[in-house]
Amino acid sequence: MVAAGHAAPPALSAIVLAAGEGTRMRSRRPKPLHLLCGRAMLLYVLDALADCDTSRAVVVVGHGAERVTKKLQDSAPTEVLDFVEQQEQRGTGDAVRVALTAFSDAELDGDGDVIVLPGDTPLLRPATIAGLVARHRATGAACTVLTATMADPTGYGRVVRAADGSVRRIVEHADASSDELAIDEVNTSIYCVRLAELAPALRRLEPQNAQGEYYLTDVVEVLADAGYTVAAHTADDPAETQGVNDRHQLAAAEAELRRRTNDRLMRAGVTMVDPATTYVDTTVQVAGDVTLFPGTILAGSCSIGPGSEIGPDTRLVDCAVGAEATVSYTSGTDAVVGDGAVVGPYAVLEPGSEVPPGARTGSFVTVGGTEADG
Repeated sequence: MVAAGHAAPPALSAIVLAAGEGTRMRSRRPKPLHLLCGRAMLLYVLDALADCDTSRAVVVVGHGAERVTKKLQDSAPTEVLDFVEQQEQRGTGDAVRVALTAFSDAELDGDGDVIVLPGDTPLLRPATIAGLVARHRATGAACTVLTATMADPTGYGRVVRAADGSVRRIVEHADASSDELAIDEVNTSIYCVRLAELAPALRRLEPQNAQGEYYLTDVVEVLADAGYTVAAHTADDPAETQGVNDRHQLAAAEAELRRRTNDRLMRAGVTMVDPATTYVDTTVQVAGDVTLFPGTILAGSCSIGPGSEIGPDTRLVDCAVGAEATVSYTSGTDAVVGDGAVVGPYAVLEPGSEVPPGARTGSFVTVGGTEADG
């Protein structure tokens, strides 16, 4: 609710670019749907909007469009989502132009802002995007670029500033001069832009670059040449702005998300004997006073009740474990373990199996199937 005497802030929406094929992933799975800690990568990007009062997000799909659309619809995020398809991959500038077809003429002519971000940046924190929007609105800029300072900026577009500190243009690595390559401030491909200035700027783009594509980055120079202010907001942690383009980067992003998850759980009262060998998906619910021993893997929709001990060397997928239970040296899928039950060592919980409260299983036992050696 807006206080009396204060104007409501401009409308805020988002555009997420998720149309790329991601050839370097070498996978039949669409790049935005590669899993990180049990969730599709694209869902983490949408999570980054959590601290912004966005009215909706427009997702640009292309390669595997139906799969990407269905996944997001099934995951039921809190954002209102619209989908548009970029049928021909002609660059990020063209992708945003396609996204604007989802906006009404009134929206495009109004005073609203739009956050533009790629669908392959799963480490973005909501505070970083909220800071970008705050900076954009505080300066009154037509466009604000999220930048980062990199020790090794190889491959990134360089941010060229004017004498007054405003952003003059962004030059891609392949098109940069030797002096421009020495710049360590890089473009993260994340922007906050006034909608009214975005569409006209996109119409002025030309594919005059090494890739022959319409670069969204060129909007910065178009706006600066037209006399508009282009500001910058520098991310505190450049690592969170990095994209995922291959399996090595996917593994690095997963390691960071797991570190964040383990840190959150330990601060909430979960004991991890060795966090480096404990793997908990972001979709898992773990209560307080739980102890996780080395080699524990909790995946999918697992839930672990208070006071339980899991591990060592235990993998549970989509399992529900009650309070004060013990599960060790066990593999289980879609199973239920009651309060106070003791499972293992060396047990297998087959799908649909249930261990009653207080029950104890023997060693080398398959629960829900045939005893192996119990």
